[in-house]
Amino acid sequence: MSNEKPRGCTGDCSNCASKCEKADLMFPSGVFSSIKKVIAVISGKGGVGKSLVTSLLASEFAARGYKTAVLDADITGPSIPRAFGLIGHAKGDDRGLLPMESQTGIKIMSVNLLLEKEDQPVVWRGPVISGVIKQFWQEVAWDEIDYMFVDMPPGTGDVPLTVFQSLPVNGAVIVTTPQDLVTMIVKKAYNMAKLMNVPVLGIIENMSWLKCPDCGKKLSVFGESQAEKTAADLDVPLLARLPVVGSTAAMVDHGDVESVEMDEIKAAADGLIKALETAE
Repeated sequence: MSNEKPRGCTGDCSNCASKCEKADLMFPSGVFSSIKKVIAVISGKGGVGKSLVTSLLASEFAARGYKTAVLDADITGPSIPRAFGLIGHAKGDDRGLLPMESQTGIKIMSVNLLLEKEDQPVVWRGPVISGVIKQFWQEVAWDEIDYMFVDMPPGTGDVPLTVFQSLPVNGAVIVTTPQDLVTMIVKKAYNMAKLMNVPVLGIIENMSWLKCPDCGKKLSVFGESQAEKTAADLDVPLLARLPVVGSTAAMVDHGDVESVEMDEIKAAADGLIKALETAE
């Protein structure tokens, strides 16, 4: 029997009739990398603020003294470098490609740090994009990392499949917003993670509410929150409901996401650490 991955293989052997041995799809890490925990930040669709949540979580973990990294797996829509104010190109040495570092020391690798211009489109097919994820994992000299956050592209396509199958993901965080449609798509992301045997560590609902500047009342500008019901239906923790804050958007636009102070993110980080301990 062959160890080669058969054509059309999804990595899920539970209902497979092929007579092959289970292929080992895991990418070994580079010799200059020691990464303890890998957390994928996922969403069923775009526009829910997944990259914002990734950036805020990474900033909070770095503020707590953890050696933190972000692998920007959103190859065709990378936004992580801009959020952290990174300009220029990643360099390399005899160890391999070197991640750029943010103001607080977060190590970051993104395709936008390799392109000639940040607005240059990435028009690549799925296998090429998956190959870039492999290079980011194996050929970047990450050194010692306590927590690596992987900012995933939306949906359940090639890149999420590659990350779940080929990186040692300890768990996933699902980002959602209050709309009913998004809640339905969240369940698709949840089911994909479960199919790939990746624990879902919790849900973060972004754009959950807006504080009225006059009366201080919480306004549900994008509809009533579905977070508690969705979390209960899926039997996963609700890590946080994040408010809409204009100053946060402005700070991210100016590359200063690490200066954002948000109690809800601190609570989400506490819950995430607890969920990781439970999943072990």
